[in-house]
Amino acid sequence: MTGAAPIWSEKISIDDVPEAGAHIDLTADETIRAALAQAAGLRDLSRLEASLDLKRHGKNGLRVEGQMSATVGQNCVVSLEPMESEISEDIDLTFTASGGSSIADERGEATMRFGEAEPPEPLAGGVVDLGAIVTEFLLLGVDPYPRKEGAVFEPPAVGDTSEKPFAALAALKKVKGGEGS
Repeated sequence: MTGAAPIWSEKISIDDVPEAGAHIDLTADETIRAALAQAAGLRDLSRLEASLDLKRHGKNGLRVEGQMSATVGQNCVVSLEPMESEISEDIDLTFTASGGSSIADERGEATMRFGEAEPPEPLAGGVVDLGAIVTEFLLLGVDPYPRKEGAVFEPPAVGDTSEKPFAALAALKKVKGGEGS
């Protein structure tokens, strides 16, 4: 999402979050849901909401915890029938003014080890975009190969040569070979 303006933007400044923290419930309106559905290649997005708790993290940091949930409309990859799926993703991100330590080495390559905690996200200008965060977690939660319950792929029967992709070329080769002999 870097460089382009996010489709859903709900910015909050760290200065607007009290020391005791804050709870924010977000619900995407119809226009935002339609734009996100188009961008994500979904048939529709009938519901997108998040329940987030914001807590100060040190002097210049912010922690965002909560859950994103959505109802997405897609087509089954087997039957091509329309279907709906429920998505629920936990959100737990920490933002700091310095962005924390980098996972890149001196060559610019990522060097995280399995099991290590992720470094904090950068807190650019003291502002966090909650709409962009929820959008990111929605996109991570969408099943790229949705399958309707009970849908079963039936492969073509084995041994049926008429179904082979090069059967027509083989037939042409036989005809051409018969004329030249």
